Amino acid sequence: MTVYIDPPDWPGHGRMWSHLVSDVSYDELHDFARRLGAPARAFERDHYDIPSHRYEDAVAAGAVEVRSREVVRLLLASGLRRPKGRAVPGS
Repeated sequence: MTVYIDPPDWPGHGRMWSHLVSDVSYDELHDFARRLGAPARAFERDHYDIPSHRYEDAVAAGAVEVRSREVVRLLLASGLRRPKGRAVPGS
């Protein structure tokens, strides 16, 4: 099981954020996020938004550090990318 996280370089709501993704399945991603203690509301289409103060926790729990471009590449290659405006299956 491998879950990936990019650096907390994304501003929003007065803080910086990382993206947590899987290149295998959403089930794997949701399981990791639950173990990390990320709230369900942090899931956005194909990734979890992780605040900068939780970045090291995610890495310590096993998330592999990658650059932001790599996050997008991994999602595209796995077929798990869900761009804004595209319907989410099962919703």
